[in-house]
Amino acid sequence: MTDIAETRAQPVHGVDEVLPTAQMLILALQHVLVMYSGAIAVPFIIGAALNLSHDQITYLIQADLITCGIATLIQTVGFWRFGIRLPLMQGLTFASISPVIAIASDPTLSAAGPTAGLQAVYGAVIVSGLVAIAVAPAGRFIVRLFPPVVVGSVLAVIGLSLLPVAITYAAGGYVPDAGAPKYVAIAFAVLAVVILLNVFGRGFIRNVAIFVGILFGIAMSGMMGLLDFSNVGSDRIVSVVTPFYFGAPTFHVIPILSMVLVIAITWVESVGDAIVVGEMVDRKPTSRNISDLIRADGLSTVIGGVMNSFQYTAFSENVALVSITRVRSRWVVALAGIFLLILGLSPTLAGIAAGIPKAVIGGAGFMMFGTLVVVGIKTLRRVDFDGDFRNFIIVGLSVAMAMIAIIKPDFFAFMPDWAQVIFKSPVIMGAIAAIFLNLILHGLHEGLGEEA
Repeated sequence: MTDIAETRAQPVHGVDEVLPTAQMLILALQHVLVMYSGAIAVPFIIGAALNLSHDQITYLIQADLITCGIATLIQTVGFWRFGIRLPLMQGLTFASISPVIAIASDPTLSAAGPTAGLQAVYGAVIVSGLVAIAVAPAGRFIVRLFPPVVVGSVLAVIGLSLLPVAITYAAGGYVPDAGAPKYVAIAFAVLAVVILLNVFGRGFIRNVAIFVGILFGIAMSGMMGLLDFSNVGSDRIVSVVTPFYFGAPTFHVIPILSMVLVIAITWVESVGDAIVVGEMVDRKPTSRNISDLIRADGLSTVIGGVMNSFQYTAFSENVALVSITRVRSRWVVALAGIFLLILGLSPTLAGIAAGIPKAVIGGAGFMMFGTLVVVGIKTLRRVDFDGDFRNFIIVGLSVAMAMIAIIKPDFFAFMPDWAQVIFKSPVIMGAIAAIFLNLILHGLHEGLGEEA
């Protein structure tokens, strides 16, 4: 009886803790605001590149938000062997943009009808998700590709690759008067609020520093007349997204191979983020957990293909937020997933969120993405640089390869179109360099832990 009483008296792990309702709501909204611009960017870019109508692009954004919410719930709450049950927000991978556009605009496919290209895309997305589910049991081998020297390099590269986004947003984004002083002033005002609250704030106030900074930026934008909700009124309050909006999926070999390559690439970011978040929240993932992570990514991608969206992975922006707030609860992120579902069901709410000026997000991005670089550097502290020069080579060259894609994206323009998804992505370039250099110089390392 004593043993049972002691077991029941054990405190709940921070990852499984349910916080007070008011705190949960604000912290979850903070996660949504941090990732929202990135979440809607992929469907917007794809829709614009394919010359889709406003209604069709809106539909893609709705489908993405709904599937983001579902994917986040699968990953954080989990069921059976699906989901790593850590505070990981899920979103569309940017690696899918180029291949999706290439497939959907292929003249051979388009000859079968105006939406035939997208039907081929969704067929390939569904198959790629099924492939991920099938290979998930190999997590014990995949995880050996990610010792600290690789994880630290990848996290630093992700932060470096996101900083140009923050800089672009801080200048106003892609508006005609980008770079105007008003946008820069908003961005740095948001950054100043975030810094002050992190330095002088205590407890919950410091935890929601990003959220307060964004609210301050929105208020400042409103006073400067920069809030634009002109397109919100024309949309319905609630609009249900239905499967296969563009038609039944079709299946073609080359598109399928392209999408399988993309989802394999996303594992680099997902696994790296999971390992780092696991260390942040003091729940180090086992190889079985990594299998559950990949299996959940696969299921979310299948759902994405059915619901008119694409491929899903962990969102690194929110990894940085976990590091800043030090809030470990996966239920906060799960609640954020529910908010994304609600936004996806309401074009009006989605439009309001989309009306937040990019400069506001850019100011917060300086803090988040810079912090992500530091998280990578902190991980690299565990690496032996004094006694093993090979680690200098791995870190140095992985950063160098990533910088090629950041500074000169057309450096590998002579490579075939199907390979551009690799060579134009700084994260993929840096991660592949780190993984392969580590394999060549060190060989496979042991897994993360014993099977759970």
